Amino acid sequence: MTQKVVIIGGGITGLTAAYYLQKEIRERGLDIETLLIEASGRLGGKVQTEKHDGFIIERGPDSFLERKTSAGRLAREVGLGNQLVNNTAGKSYVLVNNKLHGIPQGSMMGIPTQITPFLFSGLFSPLGKARAGFDFVLPRSKAADDQSLGHFFRRRLGNQVVENLIEPLLSGIYAGDIDQMSLMSTFPQFHEVEQKHRSIVLGMKTIAPKTLKSARPKGIFQTLTEGLEALVEAVEERLERGTVLKSTRVEKVTKIESIYKIALSNGKEIEADTIIAAAPHKTLPSMFAQYNEFQFFRTIPATTVANVALAFPEEAIKRDIEGTGFVVSRNSDFAITACTWTHKKWPHTTPAGKVLLRCYVGRPGEEEIVEKSDEEIIGIVLRDLKKTMDIDAAPEFAVVSRWKEAMPQYTVGHKQRMAKLQAFMDRELPGVYLAGSSYSGAGLPDCIDQGENSVQKVLEYLSKQTEQQEAVL
Repeated sequence: MTQKVVIIGGGITGLTAAYYLQKEIRERGLDIETLLIEASGRLGGKVQTEKHDGFIIERGPDSFLERKTSAGRLAREVGLGNQLVNNTAGKSYVLVNNKLHGIPQGSMMGIPTQITPFLFSGLFSPLGKARAGFDFVLPRSKAADDQSLGHFFRRRLGNQVVENLIEPLLSGIYAGDIDQMSLMSTFPQFHEVEQKHRSIVLGMKTIAPKTLKSARPKGIFQTLTEGLEALVEAVEERLERGTVLKSTRVEKVTKIESIYKIALSNGKEIEADTIIAAAPHKTLPSMFAQYNEFQFFRTIPATTVANVALAFPEEAIKRDIEGTGFVVSRNSDFAITACTWTHKKWPHTTPAGKVLLRCYVGRPGEEEIVEKSDEEIIGIVLRDLKKTMDIDAAPEFAVVSRWKEAMPQYTVGHKQRMAKLQAFMDRELPGVYLAGSSYSGAGLPDCIDQGENSVQKVLEYLSKQTEQQEAVL
């Protein structure tokens, strides 16, 4: 008897799940049908690339960590291995009190591992440097269930190191507030290092020498020379015909005995033996409206952000800066939260003689800027860039990308809440699996990993269902 799997959501997670599931079906000769349902008219979610006059502009994510191997492996598997390229390693800066400061050499995610560069850094006052030294004598944190990133680092290194270095770097990854973000759901490795070594600085130092000795001219991130959307297109091309349904929303999922009835926005209803829900968390309370256990997703915040790509001729930059970009501390009078000098970080994206800058706006509590018009946002960004790079000229063109409620926030207790929900689903909704940036990791490799893992869970579940049916017969 043919079994059916429905994947809800065609972002990179759902797309990956569909690809690997169909691959398993072919290789193992399984009698399973698949259907990927996407509410919008395209697959790939936030992965969007725009090409303009020889420029390659990422509207969403621009890269992924090479050491998280699933994204590179997927690219090679769909024939894009020759397009993989690493970023150019270069100096990065933090803007503090309206001045650019180089990130101290040896810093790992903002944690100093080399004393001399830290002591000579203009990022911190003598008092701030002295307070950071408390890390060498403070005891380990209590092995609590969870705590905020801000609380963890403020206790160990003091407010100044957090505000001027750690917060701009870490909050930029999730576009979140580190005093609300869960340590155990975002960077549990920091807690593990502290528990093992007591001092977070000494603990990270044991990791740093290996990294520094193997340092190469190229950076630790990768992308594709034709843009990350090339990965979406290549994966989609390899999906079986007739297995993707776009511009269709899932309105409601109802469990009837061992089958799931799925009501669609086009008025139709389909059935599934198992479901991979790779949709944003804000859609689940209505999708599973009969279960109060999903209602907490309504309270999970999601930050609204935007990025602005600006193209200039080289001569427009009157005060060039050697490096690949900067992040902005909150004590600076800037609207932008970060700026990437894309033409230096990713030279393949920019024609010769041109400059491509990518600036970011929007953070928790300061999201109204994203609602402004393109012209207003561009004007605000240009005013900030004039302060750092003395740019007077108008850009040749600009591309504004808005992402509303697009960055889910893993607040303190997120892991425990997800574990409690998973226990409920195992009991009441067997065969339904959550995957995606709302649940367990927001980077491209994290989402791809979740897509792959959900496929294995689905196949195990269907195998058990088949065994039970055969036992009855």
